[in-house]
Amino acid sequence: MSPGRLQRVGTGLLTLTLLLAGCGTDDANQPVDVAGGVPVGAVLALTGNANVYGQDQKIGLELALQHRNGAGGINGRPLKLALEDSGSDEPGANAAFTLQINRGVLALVGPTLSQQAFSADPIAQRRGVPVVAPSNTATGIPEIGFFISRVSAQSSVIAPLAIERALKIQPGLKRAAVFYAQDDAYSTAETAIFQKALKEKGLDPVTVQRTQLNDQDFQNQISAALREKPDLIVLSLQAVDGGNLIRQLRELGYRGLIVAGNGMNTPNIYPICQTYCDGLLIAQAYSPELDTPANAAFLKAFKAANGGAIPPQLTAQAYAALQVIGEALVRLDKRQPLAGAPLAATRKQLMQEILAGTYATPLGEIRFTPEGEVIQSQFFVAQVRMDPGGRNGRFALLK
Repeated sequence: MSPGRLQRVGTGLLTLTLLLAGCGTDDANQPVDVAGGVPVGAVLALTGNANVYGQDQKIGLELALQHRNGAGGINGRPLKLALEDSGSDEPGANAAFTLQINRGVLALVGPTLSQQAFSADPIAQRRGVPVVAPSNTATGIPEIGFFISRVSAQSSVIAPLAIERALKIQPGLKRAAVFYAQDDAYSTAETAIFQKALKEKGLDPVTVQRTQLNDQDFQNQISAALREKPDLIVLSLQAVDGGNLIRQLRELGYRGLIVAGNGMNTPNIYPICQTYCDGLLIAQAYSPELDTPANAAFLKAFKAANGGAIPPQLTAQAYAALQVIGEALVRLDKRQPLAGAPLAATRKQLMQEILAGTYATPLGEIRFTPEGEVIQSQFFVAQVRMDPGGRNGRFALLK
């Protein structure tokens, strides 16, 4: 295994090297321990329903870690990254955040889901630990507190772009049916944004169908929606339930356009809805076609590690999250050496450094508002194109 790669150990901790910092919580008196490298943690959903996202994100962290350490780490010291599995629920995220913080990490990447963030981020906020969220798009994430930021643009910025594109493809659209998972924070936040965008475009939803994250059979909701004769379907669902719903929509006869939100922004939907994924419209915060040096380097590294495959958005965002922390650590360490510095004070200084920076990432140039909201200028809309056989596909950028 090459230097900089994460690995699984028996406790369920994925880490470059096993963190041996104490488990005490007296952060104010604890010094920063850089004996084995500069410690940063990540908390991702590697098991449960959301593991399709966490696995994409893990690849992004591996690549960002390799890049940072290949470029000299943190002024000559390696960046040491510990990755903890949160599962796909809130208790798992809470436990993983607490475990990582107690180990003395300087910052955290994660968690994967907005639902988890609303539960776990307040723990980091109370403990004064910087968080850079790679995939939390729900409204209100940065507002949790000073130590919370995100590189994932909020749904209110991205989601309406897919509605606009649908109307360009089919200007006569009039009747929209909406589906969302009512037990998921991301889904409930995004569907409100979608419904507002629909109304602003003169497309009042003719029906709003509520589902649950663990649902597998959607026949009742689909049948009720199809009775209203929609010519557009809009989904705010995650990958597994969304993929199953799309497959069942097509099997039950719907042939119109489908717009999906960020929860389905992963190639892991392909084996779920298979050939029925074809034509799906989705707005994105990342495009592999973005022509910048940062994206070219990321694209090259991803293809080399993944047999020439194209990186998905979640991988690029996870890469960007760790990149932001790494670059901020380099600047902070140059100004004030990290070794032996007071942990609590250093964490606060690092958060200030994160917010003050401008970063050339695979997503394009990004920076942050004082509240930790990402500022990103380039967004995209893609349409899924499935390969013959329906097992693989790609997000084809629409121009």
